[in-house]
Amino acid sequence: MARPLPPPDECANCGAAIPRNARACPECGADERTGWRETSLYDGLDLPEDADEPAPRHENGLPWYWIGAFILVLAILILGALGLRS
Repeated sequence: MARPLPPPDECANCGAAIPRNARACPECGADERTGWRETSLYDGLDLPEDADEPAPRHENGLPWYWIGAFILVLAILILGALGLRS
């Protein structure tokens, strides 16, 4: 069985330094099966550049439909309570 080729000094995909006995790039995951190729399988996915940022929140904290649902449920409860007293 043929021994796998040692990794290059730099990753062809992301340019990170690769340790001598590494089986894959520690930064992007390129490995000997992918041939340390310059393009990745995930290049065309249109992923956000910085996935570490949290999702943006609404300015007032709640979407308008939750506030509307709360008002509707509150109105039903009040009308139900007024109907039981009569």
